[in-house]
Amino acid sequence: MSDVHNPEQRHKNMVAIRSESTIPELKLRHALWRLGFRYRVNVKHLPGSPDIVLPKYRTVIFVHGCFWHGHKDCKNASTPKTNTDFWKAKVARNQERDQEVWRQLEAKGWTVIIVWECQLKKAVLDETIARVKAEIIRNGEAYRSAQNERRKAREAYRLEMKSRKVREAALKAELKRI
Repeated sequence: MSDVHNPEQRHKNMVAIRSESTIPELKLRHALWRLGFRYRVNVKHLPGSPDIVLPKYRTVIFVHGCFWHGHKDCKNASTPKTNTDFWKAKVARNQERDQEVWRQLEAKGWTVIIVWECQLKKAVLDETIARVKAEIIRNGEAYRSAQNERRKAREAYRLEMKSRKVREAALKAELKRI
């Protein structure tokens, strides 16, 4: 079956597809805001420019379109009947890039949450929001716990260095007397 649009109309349709502030993204952002979460949007200095960044919880959220990112076993992620090789390769490249971005973010200490477009449909929206909220809170607790452990380790190191200096000063004073 051939495309129902002429090339000019198809081009116009494809150009209209947004990459930022999509409807699914806005749904999630509004829900998070109502729950009291404060976030930044499309932070350019982080790998992949995450859709939603919650610095307080050291968490980033990507809202993926089922078609563009190849959501497995989702009816919205079907491969077009025309130019299938191109579309399969494009989705595969998107998935590879996603994996690389997640690895980079996790290496920098961020936790990544993925929300699929189909999970933000009216029928499952509340369930998805509850899951994301629980993950954010869990990530925040883990981040604060890790911060406290690092703080304790730094304080123990400082005390050790202080006692070492005191011992060295006492040793030097003893040597001077001899």
